[in-house]
Amino acid sequence: MSDRIQPTWGKKSHSMWPFFTIWTGQAISVFGSALVQFALIWYLTVESRSAIVLAFASLVGLLPRVLLGPFIGALADRWNRRFLMQAADGLTAVVTMGLAALFYLDVVQVWHIYVMLFAASLGQTIHKSTFTASTTLMVPKSELTRVGGLNQLLQGATLIFAPPVGALLIGVLPIQAILAIDIATAVFAVTLLFFIHVPQPERTSTKKRASVWQDTVDGFRYIWTWPGLAMLSGVSMTLNFMLSPAFSMLPLIVTEHFRGGAFQLGWLESGFGAGMLAGGVALGVWGGFKSRVYTMLMGTGALGVMMIIIGGVPANLIFVAIAAMFVAGVGLALGNGTGMALMQGIVDPDMQGRVFATQASLGSLMTPLGLMLAGPFAETFGARTWMLFAGIGITLIDVLILFIPVALNIERQRHPKWELAEAEHVYEAVPSSS
Repeated sequence: MSDRIQPTWGKKSHSMWPFFTIWTGQAISVFGSALVQFALIWYLTVESRSAIVLAFASLVGLLPRVLLGPFIGALADRWNRRFLMQAADGLTAVVTMGLAALFYLDVVQVWHIYVMLFAASLGQTIHKSTFTASTTLMVPKSELTRVGGLNQLLQGATLIFAPPVGALLIGVLPIQAILAIDIATAVFAVTLLFFIHVPQPERTSTKKRASVWQDTVDGFRYIWTWPGLAMLSGVSMTLNFMLSPAFSMLPLIVTEHFRGGAFQLGWLESGFGAGMLAGGVALGVWGGFKSRVYTMLMGTGALGVMMIIIGGVPANLIFVAIAAMFVAGVGLALGNGTGMALMQGIVDPDMQGRVFATQASLGSLMTPLGLMLAGPFAETFGARTWMLFAGIGITLIDVLILFIPVALNIERQRHPKWELAEAEHVYEAVPSSS
C-alpha cells in the first residue's frame, strides 16, 4: 500500500503565540520595507525623471513572483520552513546593507537599485509563500478568517502610514539611514524566528521524492484537477487582470476627470487604505459568515459596485468617489482576507506552499497583461471607462459564482485522494477507500 499525504488539521490543539510572535516580527519588517521602497522609488523619480525607469523598477519587483514563485512554493513544501523565512529576511538585510554602503560612498547607480528591488521582492516571495503555508499548521482552522483580517489590517495600515512616514524621513535623513531601518527590522524578524518552532507538513517517507521541477508541476496539476479550485483561481486571475490597471490609472482619473492634483489623489488613496484597515478590523472581530465563500463574494461584490460608482460619478462629486474608495477598501480586505482563509482551509497542508505560490505567480502575471490591454483602451476611451468596465466585470463575475455549485460549495469538497506514482513521480487520482 502506498503512503498517503495526511492532513494535519485538527490533530491537536496548539497555542497561537508562536504564530503571533512571527507575525509581529514580520509586521515590523514589512513596515520597514515599505519605508525603503517609498524612499527608493522617490529617489528614482527625482534623479531620472523617467517613466521608463519607474516602469522597469516595477517590472523588476514583479519578476520573482511571476517567474520564481512556483519553484519557491515547491521548496517551501520540501525544506525547513523556519530556515527559509530566516534566509528570506537575511537576503533582504544583506542586499540592503550593500546598497546603503553604495549610497554612503556616493557611487550608487540605477542598476544597483534594480538589484535591491529584485532581491527584496525575492525575499518577500519566499517569506510570504512559506509563512502562508505554515499558518495552517499554527492556527486553528476556525480562526483562519480572523487571521486573514489581521493580515488585511496590516496591509491597510502600511498603505496609510508608510508613505507619509517615508516622506518625513526623506526630509530629515540621508537615504542610507532610511535603508538602515529596513536592515534593523529584518534582523529583528530573523532573531525572533530562532526562538519559535515552525511545524513542517507531513510528507510521504517510503517513496523516493520527486524533483523540485516535478513538485512545481504538481502545484499546477493540483489546482487544474480540482474543478472548484481551478475555477476560483481563474476568477482571482481575472479580477486581478481588471483591478490592477484600474487603480494604476487613478492619477489619470483625478487629473482628467476630477480636475484635481496630488491633494485629491492623496485623499482617494488614503480613503482606500482606511477602508482596508477598517475591513481588516471588521473581519478580525467578526470572522465572517459561516460560509467563507459568501463573505468573499460580499467583499468582491462591494468592490465591483464601488468601482462602477468611481467610474461614473460626476466631476463635481469627488467626495462620493472618496467614500466609494473607502468602501472598496473594505470590500477588498473582506474578499482577500476571507479568500486566503478559504484556501488555507481546503488545500492539503503539504501542498500549500506550491499551490499558494502558483496562484500568486499566475495572479501577478495578470498585472502586466492587464496593463498592456488597459493602456491602449484608456487612450481611446478614457481611464474612467476602464474603471467602469472593470467594476461591471467584477460584479458580474461575483454574481455568476452564485450559480456555479463547484465553486460555491467548495468548502464542502475535498481534492480527490492522491498518491505519488513511483515510476513517474506524478500525482494520480485514486479511488477513495470506503
